[in-house]
Amino acid sequence: MVGLKDAVVQRFSIADVKLEGNEDVKELYKKNWAIAWPSVLEGALLSLMNSLDTMMVGSIGLSAIAAVGLVSQPRMILLLLSQSLCVGVTAVIARRKGENDQESANTCLKQSLILMTVLGILMAVLGVVFAGPFMRLVGANDDTYEMSVTYFRVISAGMIFNYWSLCICAALKAIGQTKVTLITNMTANIINIIFNYLLIGGNFGFPAWGVFGAAVATVFGTFVSCCIAFYFILRKSGYLHLKLFGKMDKDMSSLKSVMNVGSSSIAESVCLRIGFLINQKLVAGVGTAAYATYYIVQQISSLSFTVGDGLAVASTSLVGQSLGQKRKDLAVAYVKVTRNMSIIISIILMVTIFSTRTLLAQLFTDDAAVIADAAIAFTIIVIGMIPQNGRIVYSGCLRGAGDTKYVAIISLISVTIVRPLATYFFCYPMDTIAPMLMFTVTGPWFSFFIDSLLRSVLLKKRIDKGYWLNIRL
Repeated sequence: MVGLKDAVVQRFSIADVKLEGNEDVKELYKKNWAIAWPSVLEGALLSLMNSLDTMMVGSIGLSAIAAVGLVSQPRMILLLLSQSLCVGVTAVIARRKGENDQESANTCLKQSLILMTVLGILMAVLGVVFAGPFMRLVGANDDTYEMSVTYFRVISAGMIFNYWSLCICAALKAIGQTKVTLITNMTANIINIIFNYLLIGGNFGFPAWGVFGAAVATVFGTFVSCCIAFYFILRKSGYLHLKLFGKMDKDMSSLKSVMNVGSSSIAESVCLRIGFLINQKLVAGVGTAAYATYYIVQQISSLSFTVGDGLAVASTSLVGQSLGQKRKDLAVAYVKVTRNMSIIISIILMVTIFSTRTLLAQLFTDDAAVIADAAIAFTIIVIGMIPQNGRIVYSGCLRGAGDTKYVAIISLISVTIVRPLATYFFCYPMDTIAPMLMFTVTGPWFSFFIDSLLRSVLLKKRIDKGYWLNIRL
């Protein structure tokens, strides 16, 4: 037992990092966890809420699940600019927090919100007008087209609320106020679930709007999220305080830094969306039942992603603040601390998902074939969770330092090229050669593992080289 204890201590030690200050390793873990746990909890609960949302839509049928699932990638395309620029918002405001420059942090927030307003309106118009072509692009067929177009048009109409909320939450995460974003997003999702219940099936006298009702509930939840987010930054007592009618600072250096970091993140997001879009279309081409199975498994696999993303939020904030304080040693220490924590959480998720794989599938549908297929796919995804969370953590650390160009290049190679090729290889040629191995079910998740492992290894090499420690924002 002593040998095992020593091995564990050594694994989670950061003794190879030479700290210049008097920081205690336990305190680094505590500080990281203090920022991370609200984001981890938020990610886990959001994933569960999204899964519950899918379960409620599933009451309409497999076509409804597939229709809502088809909307996921086009929706992410509309959110691409916001999410990418928010990487820059987090990185720059975290750096200003480390430099103790509160005024510049607030100026950055205000200028970013103005930019988000313009982009949010443009994306809303784009989504409403081109909903039909978007759905054909992602592989909607006769039994999913009308429902998917309806759902996409409604959520596109409320896109501005997403843009505002994402920007404010990105700024709050930069200064470590992750509890606020937890409250904001969870309140919104609870409201979403409540109105799903009222509007999908028509309960308590409300109209039974089906998929349209699910979309309305989503937009209303996002609107509430946006209102709560604004409440927190309009308070005069907060570190980030938005003066709606104050003078606009002519110094655009912070916004330029946001756009500089964000531009590379946009390139990364474009690679991700193209890759995921191709991947989704390949799976949808197999058939509605196969895609419904894929989407159900994706809902649970996203739990690993969102939990890992919660840890990455802490690393982005702390790495940015450490570099702002000119403490490269602390930045490196926080990378190691966050990765160690992600391994622990990944193992817990792996055991949990594998042990309950059949039950998880039964929560979404009563189709016996889909349940059996999903249970098999769950067995595949658990092996990819440790490298999956590794690449999420490393990406978050590099983004916090502003090294988004390299992350974009890796995404181009792995997500846009390698993963779709692997999915095609498994789902089509290999399934034809060996149909008994059920590659239409397992193939997308073998490609998920390959993608996760490749990105994790390449990003780890970038971290080890240390170039990211010298980037100025």
